[in-house]
Amino acid sequence: MRIDQFLKLSRIIKRRSQAKILCDEGVVRINGSVVKASKDVKEGDVVEIDTVNRYLKFRINAVPAGKNVSKKMARELITIIEDKKKSISDIIDLI
Repeated sequence: MRIDQFLKLSRIIKRRSQAKILCDEGVVRINGSVVKASKDVKEGDVVEIDTVNRYLKFRINAVPAGKNVSKKMARELITIIEDKKKSISDIIDLI
């Protein structure tokens, strides 16, 4: 399954088009490497999403077979390793 589709099905990102944009901007990494939206994911991969206001790192527990996932099942697809909201001072330091 593609990373952009997985991010949408796991409810990390609301829309697949938004996930694709983040991948194209180099914000999404799998196992430390910047990836394109078409990169396939597998169980055990560690995904990092580093946006301006949030840093999220998680491990993929399962990749769904279908294109529909229940809300309960979506929570079981990943294990969050780190979830950090960036403060305004962190954002200003980037500028």
